[in-house]
Amino acid sequence: MRKICAFDFDGTLTRQDTLLAFIRYAKGTRAFLWGFLRHAHLLVLMTLGLYPNWKAKQRVFSYFFKGTEAEAFDRLCRQFAIDNSHLLRPEGVKTVEQAIAAGMEVLIVSASIDNWVQPFFPTVKVVGTQVEVRDDRLTGRFLTPNCYGQEKVNRLLALHPDRHAYHLTAYGDSRGDKELLAFADEAHYKPFRL
Repeated sequence: MRKICAFDFDGTLTRQDTLLAFIRYAKGTRAFLWGFLRHAHLLVLMTLGLYPNWKAKQRVFSYFFKGTEAEAFDRLCRQFAIDNSHLLRPEGVKTVEQAIAAGMEVLIVSASIDNWVQPFFPTVKVVGTQVEVRDDRLTGRFLTPNCYGQEKVNRLLALHPDRHAYHLTAYGDSRGDKELLAFADEAHYKPFRL
């Protein structure tokens, strides 16, 4: 039987949410704070469950990156990974490496934008939220549904539909991972926290 190991990224393999870290890295602290101040009402509504998570995330992402050249965005994502390797949890990286060495198929299944997740783990398949590009520029919209909650399971099943053909181990740390963890044969919740 094949063995698949699926990891959440933010909070599981990293010490913090990378969307916030990436925006601050790309735009600077002042623009970061101003942008979040402008969207504070949406973030409060989202926290109260009155505004969809994906919609708030897309609005914030669009505010900061709509119109950015796709190639420039990818370069920025690669540099972000190089300059922010300290965000990775050493035990998480070690577990990814051990799973690869054991011959498991390793996936990172993340609500984060796959453009900046992939450079942290260039040899691992990343299943993340994808951004829409038209005429070589980011539109500010997501091409795929936000890879959060049940969407993590949906995306895994799209890659590997025959669920009985593999053993699934999953690692996660938040509400957005609960469906994936419940779907797994072996689940690890907040495994790398001290």
